[in-house]
Amino acid sequence: MLFSWRSLPPHVAVGRCASTIQASVQRFVPASGSIDSNALEQLQAFVSHASRLFVISGAGLSTESGIPDYRSEGVGLYARTDRRPMQHSEFVRSAKSRQRYWARNYVGWPQFSSHQPNQAHFALRDWEEKGKLHWLVTQNVDALHSKAGQQRLTELHGSTHRVVCLDCGQLTPRAELQKRFAALNPGWAASAGAVAPDGDVFLEDEQVLNFTVPACDACGGVLKPEVTFFGDVVNRTTVSFVHNKLAESDAVLVAGSSLQVFSGYRFLLAASERKLPIAIVNIGSTRADHLTGIRVSVRCGEVLPAIQL
Repeated sequence: MLFSWRSLPPHVAVGRCASTIQASVQRFVPASGSIDSNALEQLQAFVSHASRLFVISGAGLSTESGIPDYRSEGVGLYARTDRRPMQHSEFVRSAKSRQRYWARNYVGWPQFSSHQPNQAHFALRDWEEKGKLHWLVTQNVDALHSKAGQQRLTELHGSTHRVVCLDCGQLTPRAELQKRFAALNPGWAASAGAVAPDGDVFLEDEQVLNFTVPACDACGGVLKPEVTFFGDVVNRTTVSFVHNKLAESDAVLVAGSSLQVFSGYRFLLAASERKLPIAIVNIGSTRADHLTGIRVSVRCGEVLPAIQL
């Protein structure tokens, strides 16, 4: 059974963001200039001509909501720290690694789960409501598209807002696991450091030694976020489903992704083989720049809401 955002605990209602991003989140957004009129006209014409638009979004869409990404020059996690995300094989084979991961995730969850959609998320939701957007595939695991009300959506790498049992496959809301963590660790506390794109925080190893991790309440199995960790592969059924949605589309827009991870880049290769028109909105170069003549290097939150339907 899959959980939509609506089956998770209620979130705080939000309105549309201001035209400029808050200073508190600017540190996660790479520097970029304002869009020039010619680039905006090109993108406007691209979107206007599409009737079944396929969009693939990435971490660059969520940086304006205060969630850092991994790869952005100067401001990404890789540029600012020597920390690297959890590898799938390490999580599966090591109970100590799972303890460390969940302890850090427990501390970071209140902050990470409080992030809200920005102008770009709402613009894409509006495109769907007006019949322009056929399908949206996000590489993000932050649930911000769902919070914005997106319906025609595939979370390619899963969502941190769901937890899966590796033994029986049961899915449960992440918020419920937070309550179990609190009940099992009443005297445990640690201060959160910087939060990573997947909700992890930085804690020293000795801080997590006494943290207790619950097992699946259905079968006693190992619990894991319902996300594709680094080193793992996206479910074949999901990939096939997305390819089918791409085949139904007549144009492809990349929003906030460098496409360095093949799980997303493969759909650009497929779009190119189908000779579908492609446009990219992303600060900095991408792996698919050679596949398009429309390349806009500005914030998604600046340009997407400016497109008229």
